[in-house]
Amino acid sequence: MSTAPAVTDATFAAQVLASSKPVLVDFWAEWCGPCRAVGPILDQILLENGDKIDIVKLNVDENPQTAALYQITSIPAMKVFQNGEVVKTIIGAKPKPAIEADLAAFIG
Repeated sequence: MSTAPAVTDATFAAQVLASSKPVLVDFWAEWCGPCRAVGPILDQILLENGDKIDIVKLNVDENPQTAALYQITSIPAMKVFQNGEVVKTIIGAKPKPAIEADLAAFIG
């Protein structure tokens, strides 16, 4: 099980949009194999960089409003929010070094 906390349609604004630090939202689903592959990588990044960035998970099947609002059409999709705005989008499963490179502006 992931160490990254889950967010829902109901908690998204408070936990993500109102956060004082960057938040990576992992849009995922239980049935998505690549999503399950990315989960442990994000957990590692969170453990190593939790002081600089928060990482949360949003199940697109259980929270369709937020997924639709951010036009999530394929998963895994990760979006970094800063000051309530999307500042980075990462699509697809990638190895840890590639995700860390994508996040360099936030964790570097």
